[in-house]
Amino acid sequence: MFKEVTFSYNILYDPDKRRQYDTAGFEAVDSESQDLELDLSSLGAVNTMFAALFSKLGVPIKTTVSATVLEEALNGVVTIRPLPLGQPISKKVEKQSAHFYRVTITEDEARAGFVCRVQSSDKSKFKLLYFDQEENGGLSLALQEDSAKTGKITSAGMYFLGFPVYRLDQTMNSISAAKDPENAFFKQLDGFQPCEITELKAGTHVFAIYGDNFFKSASYTIEALCAAAYKEEKEYLRAVETQILTKRVEISKFEAEYREVMAQFTVITRQYAEEQQAIDELLKQRNEIHASYTIAPPMKRSTSKSKNRGSFKDTNSFEDTREDDQVKGKRSTTRDRDRPKKKKWYNIPLKVDKRKPC
Repeated sequence: MFKEVTFSYNILYDPDKRRQYDTAGFEAVDSESQDLELDLSSLGAVNTMFAALFSKLGVPIKTTVSATVLEEALNGVVTIRPLPLGQPISKKVEKQSAHFYRVTITEDEARAGFVCRVQSSDKSKFKLLYFDQEENGGLSLALQEDSAKTGKITSAGMYFLGFPVYRLDQTMNSISAAKDPENAFFKQLDGFQPCEITELKAGTHVFAIYGDNFFKSASYTIEALCAAAYKEEKEYLRAVETQILTKRVEISKFEAEYREVMAQFTVITRQYAEEQQAIDELLKQRNEIHASYTIAPPMKRSTSKSKNRGSFKDTNSFEDTREDDQVKGKRSTTRDRDRPKKKKWYNIPLKVDKRKPC
């Protein structure tokens, strides 16, 4: 239900989508996207609180990079820090703000492959951005990776290894998955798509870390690595992603078989219930026919009046017993009162003459 509310809020928040809904209903909006994308920097405090609440409850809310950050990067008025290869840097970035870094790689390093990874030990939400450099010195956003929880941290990475590397968008079809849990299983690999850029050329490249928390700054550690020392990992990654692609095709075929079997199961289950009901009805008719072979008058069932009479007798007997117990208790009390009290050895009479001083 929260996901449906989020979807509705997305329509109300975006004037274009709201106009489409007013003219053609939900279908006009469904064809574009069912996921909520918000620029948190443009929201007020109340709307930000609601968005944070939905996110805390598990609603996948997509956030966009602040228009102010993108405009400053495009105009070339951002501060860019150096990021040496193999030297991690840990910092904090304010919410809806960005830290920019530049990395310089050689021909050999570009050929071997390049990796930029960011992680946060306190599970901050952030975005890893890659920018193309324009002729006028500005920067335009080319790639974006949202942080995801991996164990006890959040992380994001970009892998330029010279062959297609895939990214997994876990928020795709979130609304339909909420309405149909089975659909979530069959569609979970639909967001497994190849990255647009597979390799970098020698030269200087610009990355950025964008703070994506709702209220607080995001702590992070960024590192840039040359993949020359990770040859086995490169081949292993390629093999595993090939298996994932194969599995996606297999799951697609399995879905058709599963839907067909489940449809048959529904029919068989309905037929099972109908047959059981028919059998019970026939056995009931058979018992009625058997009971009709008799000339004896029908047996009378005990009425509620006789039951009440019996319970009344039981109540009277209980009250008589209680009265007897009370009489016995009174007798024993009287007997105890008449019995002379024995003097105990420590009851020593102490008489004090008030006329004599103590």
